[in-house]
Amino acid sequence: MTDRLAQLSAAGVAIWLDDLSRKRLSSGGLDRLRREKHVVGVTSNPTIFAKALSDSDVYADQLRDLARRGVSVEEAARMLTAYDVRWACDVMRPAYDASGGVDGRVSLEVDPRLAYHTDRTIAEAKALWWLVDRPNLFIKIPATEAGLPAITATLAEGISVNVTLIFGLDRYDQVMEAFLAGLEQARANGHDLSTIGSVASFFVSRVDTEVDKRLDKLGSDQAKAMMGKAAVANARLAYQRYSRVFSSPRWQALADAGAHPQRPLWASTSTKNPAYRDVVYVEELVAPGVVNTMPEATIHAFDDHGEVRGDTVTGAYDQAQQVLDDLERLGVSYQDVVDTLEREGVEKFEASWLELLDGVRASLEAAEAGAESPGRAAAGSASRAASIGAQK
Repeated sequence: MTDRLAQLSAAGVAIWLDDLSRKRLSSGGLDRLRREKHVVGVTSNPTIFAKALSDSDVYADQLRDLARRGVSVEEAARMLTAYDVRWACDVMRPAYDASGGVDGRVSLEVDPRLAYHTDRTIAEAKALWWLVDRPNLFIKIPATEAGLPAITATLAEGISVNVTLIFGLDRYDQVMEAFLAGLEQARANGHDLSTIGSVASFFVSRVDTEVDKRLDKLGSDQAKAMMGKAAVANARLAYQRYSRVFSSPRWQALADAGAHPQRPLWASTSTKNPAYRDVVYVEELVAPGVVNTMPEATIHAFDDHGEVRGDTVTGAYDQAQQVLDDLERLGVSYQDVVDTLEREGVEKFEASWLELLDGVRASLEAAEAGAESPGRAAAGSASRAASIGAQK
């Protein structure tokens, strides 16, 4: 049988799982994906954790202990999520060691309500790094204007960062600048650059969702012909910029000091429109040195019928730029699209975090009351978080 995931890995795509739960950890499911499906990393978000809490009783003992200690809801949420991420880091440690620290990473994000507060984001990133205490952790920081200096400052502390919520090309340029500045400061601070990792999470399917909505309103034949093209074009042009920055003399100086490049990570790669091929955001974004983080269903779909046609990115820059130019001519403003997506992305992250806190609060109350299955008490609140949709 053809091992399509092995072919994808050989083509330069690191396969990461966009999901995490204690049930997956305790059942050995994550370890099986690592051993059998070439999964070498994990991403998480508040919606994922809210769903995990509602679906399983495996949190009951910890919730009972947290309730007995009388901890706050926010502290309990951090204890629960940090526990899972720490465990996942240990499961992924073989991939971390085998890749020299490049892969085997697990992401935990800062409170999304801090997205517009630089100093508070830095403080939380440092606290989470200390709390999880694993070298293969990534701290997720959103690529807002306030997040950019926080990214630099966090990297300067020797802390590895997953920059999330990137939609626009100009903002991506700023993210790469923040990364380079952070590593330069880390080097000046005496940190070993070879231990610091980073990815830049460029969201894919949401771009098509927003652009297609605008094209559908236009309703013309030309508009309909452009549907489903923007997301891949945008990501391909991001890779072009990545290639330019990470072949520069400035980067080479850092590489000579042991630094690893900040890899582009394709996030939100499950297909939202059922009319599109379910693995299109994997097949059309194959290039050396990228990460593709997928829900388990997408991983299995690619394993079943995905096609690896070599590099599908670097030879398509002109075509990708033409797509964005054509959209502008039709009246679809690229800048307005990416600004809207960033704003809505932060709002969705905040809403998911609040729903997670609601779920934790309900579980703590049930645990304190001695409920038989406190983990399920969060189902009502967490199901509302799940309805928001996966944040990737």
